[in-house]
Formats: sequence, C-alpha cells, structure tokens
Amino acid sequence: MKNRITELLGVKYPIVQAPMGWIARSQLASAVSNAGGMGIIETSSGELDNVRDEIRKMRTLTDKPFGVNIAQAFVRDPDIVKFVVDQGVQFVTTSAGDPNKYCAELKAAGLTVFHVVPSLAAAMKAIEAGVDGLVVEGGEGGGFKNSREVALMVLLPLVCSKVKVPVIAAGGIVDGRTMAAAFCLGAEGVQMGTRMVSAAESPVHQNWKDAIVAARETDTVFLNRFGPGPALRALRTEKTGAYEKTAPENIMGEFRNVLDLYFGGDMEASIALSGQVAGRIDSVKPVAEILRETVAEFEAVMAEMAGRYAPQPA
Repeated sequence: MKNRITELLGVKYPIVQAPMGWIARSQLASAVSNAGGMGIIETSSGELDNVRDEIRKMRTLTDKPFGVNIAQAFVRDPDIVKFVVDQGVQFVTTSAGDPNKYCAELKAAGLTVFHVVPSLAAAMKAIEAGVDGLVVEGGEGGGFKNSREVALMVLLPLVCSKVKVPVIAAGGIVDGRTMAAAFCLGAEGVQMGTRMVSAAESPVHQNWKDAIVAARETDTVFLNRFGPGPALRALRTEKTGAYEKTAPENIMGEFRNVLDLYFGGDMEASIALSGQVAGRIDSVKPVAEILRETVAEFEAVMAEMAGRYAPQPA
C-alpha cells in the first residue's frame, strides 16, 4: 500500500497506533511497528525518564520506524523538543495545544510533524503553523476531547475538503471497513486507539481488555463537557456513570490512581479512557493479526465497492 502517509512515515501500512499515556510504550509500539504500522511512544504520562528508557527498548525490539507524541497540555519540560530530537526519531505528532508552539523547531530539526485536530478551525491553524499533515480526531474516539465534539463522519470530509496535506483519521477506526470509509472521506491513513488498548500486546490489565470486549456501542460516557478542565470519553463504570450527570470539580484529580486501573485492574479506581468503537470489539487479538485483517478487509471492501459501483464500459 503506497500513498503520501506511507512515504512520509516509511511504513508498509498507513496505520498508526494512538499515543495513549502509560500504554503507548515499547511493548505495544514495537508490535505495531513490526507488523508494518507506525508505533508511537507517549509523553502524556509526563514520565520522561521512563519514556527515554522505552525509546531505548524500542530500538532493541524493532528496526522499523516509530514516532513520539508531544502532548502539550501534559508535558511541562521546556526542553521537550530537544528531548524528542535527541531520541533520533523522524516522526512526531503534537496534540493538546497550540501547533505553533513546537512545529517550526521540530521541522528545523528535520522531523515530520503531524498535529492532532478536533475541528476545522484547529486544522487551519495547524496548516498555518506549517505541519506536514494532520490527525483528524472525531468525538467518538476515546481520551481527552474537545468539549464541542464532532463525529468523524462530519469532521473528516470537511477538513479534507479544505486542506492539501495528508490526513490520518482517528475515532471509530477498528477494522478494514472503517479504514475504507475513512479513505473514501479523504484520509490517507488511520489511527487506532481503543483497538490497540485491547490488543494482546497492550500492557493494560486484562480487566480493562475484558471490559472493552464486553462493552456495547452505548457503553461510553462523555464527561466534563462544561469544564473546568478537559472533556473526555471513557468506558461506562459506576464511577463514570455518576460523573456523566455531575462531573467532579477537578476531573484530572480522578487520574491520581490511574495506575491502579491501568495495571492493577481496579476499574473503579480511575477513568478508563475508551472510544465508542469498544462496542465493535469482540475479542483480544495480537497486533499483527489486527493489522493483517484490517488491510485484507480494506482491500476487499475497496475492490467490492469498485466492482459494484464503478461505471462499467459500454
């Protein structure tokens, strides 16, 4: 599969793994890169010493390309650009902040820069900042969100109609059929988050994976729409179900015990960030199998649509 995304990233498949805090580390990211996609190492945990170690581990686990995400709202190190450049990676995504903050410095160092955007206005601001591409993120995806969320079905074709840079679609992407839909709407790549959280190589506790597999399409909640702090989408639990109507005064304070959920399996200890697509995930699979099945189904769907609807010669 060849397009602008595979050429820019140097990958076999234009499938990117989302940079989820504490989760997007070498165990998962190397599996994605080795399977032909783009593994991403997170910085949103703020644990840059650990992140540095994870990048070292990546180089022992894969010889394929991988990237790093700079989650601007969560990284306080003023030398974060130097940190990323020093790791020798060629691809970086920036998110949760102003694309002007780091773009010029990163590009001056020779890195390819994509910025994550939740709206057309944010996309145009990123284009003006000089990014190489965009990750267009729909409100159905898990994690920290724009409080005025827009579904990918609306946002993706809107942004793609206004920009010329390559676009990676995020939010609701779980298989080849959703990948094909994203490509029909203008994307040249896709990003998977919740699907990767539930993957066999994901480091999270089995309880979280089981909760994703058991979830219905209605089993996520959109929290903290009116602030203060970020809005977010998470799995429905007793804790998050109560917060759906009345958010806590400090939503970020609910992440103080996040590791007890992520790795201890206590689903009420914190907030399990997950997208609506959890309702379509029915099993835990190895990353290589996920990517292989996704690409095969993508190709089959595109061929079927072309055969069914393309004009036939007279």
